[in-house]
Amino acid sequence: MQFSSSLRSALAAVFVAALSVSASPALTLKVAGPDSVNGVDNLKIVTTLVNTGDETLKILNDPRGPLSTLATDTFSITDATGSRPAFTGVKAKYVPAYAASLDDASAFTILAPGETVDVTHDLSTTYNFTATGEGAYNFEARNLFHIVDSDKTITPLYADVETHAAKISGKLAIAKPALQKRATFVGCSATRQTQLNAAASQAQTYAANALSYLNSHTSSTTRYTTWFGTFVTSRYSTVLSHFSSISSNTFSSYTFDCTCSDAGTYAFVNPSNFGYVTLCGAFWNAPVAGTDSRGGTLIHESSHFTRNGGTDDHVYGQAGAQSLARSNPAQAIDNADSHEYFAENNPALA
Repeated sequence: MQFSSSLRSALAAVFVAALSVSASPALTLKVAGPDSVNGVDNLKIVTTLVNTGDETLKILNDPRGPLSTLATDTFSITDATGSRPAFTGVKAKYVPAYAASLDDASAFTILAPGETVDVTHDLSTTYNFTATGEGAYNFEARNLFHIVDSDKTITPLYADVETHAAKISGKLAIAKPALQKRATFVGCSATRQTQLNAAASQAQTYAANALSYLNSHTSSTTRYTTWFGTFVTSRYSTVLSHFSSISSNTFSSYTFDCTCSDAGTYAFVNPSNFGYVTLCGAFWNAPVAGTDSRGGTLIHESSHFTRNGGTDDHVYGQAGAQSLARSNPAQAIDNADSHEYFAENNPALA
C-alpha cells in the first residue's frame, strides 16, 4: 500500500506524539521496618525508591529526602490522634540548582526503569517520642524528588507512597551529650580555617547590617517585602528579634566541623546545639560574600539555632524564597534562606 507524502508526515507526527506521551517518569516510595520496636535505639527504617516509569532518572540527593542519611526531618510520623514526636535532628542549607550543576556522582542517584535503591535511616537521633508516648505510629517519607534533565534543568516529581506502621515501646528518646567547651575547628585544614575566619567575619557584618537596616526601616520596603512578604508589624517584630539574636552571636567563636563530604550540601546544624556548624562540599565552592555565599550560609545556619529563633527550611533558593514571600509571609519569616538572602542583599534592594 502506498501512502502520500502528506499522509506519511501525519502518521509520523502521530507516532512521535505517542512516544512522547508514553515516556512518563514515575517513582514509588516504600517505607519498611520492624512491626514493633523496643527502644528508639532500634528504630531503623528502610526506604525503597523504585523507578516505575519508562525512562532513566537522574535524581538529586536532597538532604531533606529519603535518598540522604542525614538526620533531617525526612519522615512524617503520627500516632492515632495525629500527634507527632519532637524533631531533634539537623537542618541543612541546600540549593538544588547548584547541586544539579555538579558533575559529582555523590550529588545524584541514577535509576533505570525498574531499578530500586534502598536507604536505611537510623531515627534514634532524629525524633523524640517522650511527649507522644508508647504506641502505634505511622511512618511516611517525604516524597518530593528533583529530577535533573540532560540540560541540567530541574523538574519536581512526587513519588507514589507506601507507608509503614510500627509500635514503639521502652526507651522513647536517646540522651544527648552534654555540651562542653569545644575546639574551634574539627577536621579543618589550615587553608579551610583561614576561609572560615573570613566567612565568620562576613557573617558578622551581614548580621549587623541586617539588624541596622531593620531598626532604621520600620515600615514596608522593597527589600523587606521581597524576602518576607507583606509588611505586618507582628511579622516584622519576629524578623527583628531573629536578627537581634543572630547579630549578638560571635561567629568567630563557633565550632566549625569540616568532616562532611556531601558535595551538594552547604552546611547543617542541630538547632539545639548552639554554635556548632558542619560544613559540606558546596560551602567550599561558594564565594565569601554574595548570593549563597559562605558568609550568608553562616547566617542561614545561625537562624536555625533555637536561641536565634529556630527557623525551618520551607523552601530553598532565591526564586523559591521570593515566591514564598508572596504566597505565605508567615512561613517566609520562618524560612532560613529568606533570612540569608535578606542579609546578603544581592542584588541590592532599598
